[in-house]
Amino acid sequence: MLALKLGEGWIEFNVRLSPRSHRDAIEGLTGDALKVRVSAAPVDNAANDALVRTLARALDHPKSSISIVGGHSSRTKRVRISGLSERALLERLGLGTG
Repeated sequence: MLALKLGEGWIEFNVRLSPRSHRDAIEGLTGDALKVRVSAAPVDNAANDALVRTLARALDHPKSSISIVGGHSSRTKRVRISGLSERALLERLGLGTG
């Protein structure tokens, strides 16, 4: 189950990022984190930017409302999304409603 931290108007959760993959995709859960693969290399913030683009596309949500708030140089990152409900997040990720 994805471990969520809820705030007023935002949601945070962990992402386990795999850079240098063959494609950009959300792969489901690994432990309590969302597993995401991106084709970008972890150089000059390219993998982090690809992560934000991949999440924005999958969630049909603006990139400007998605930010990495922890783990910028780590494979495990903390992501914050503003303006999206817990239910919408889980449904759009295909994880049900808890």
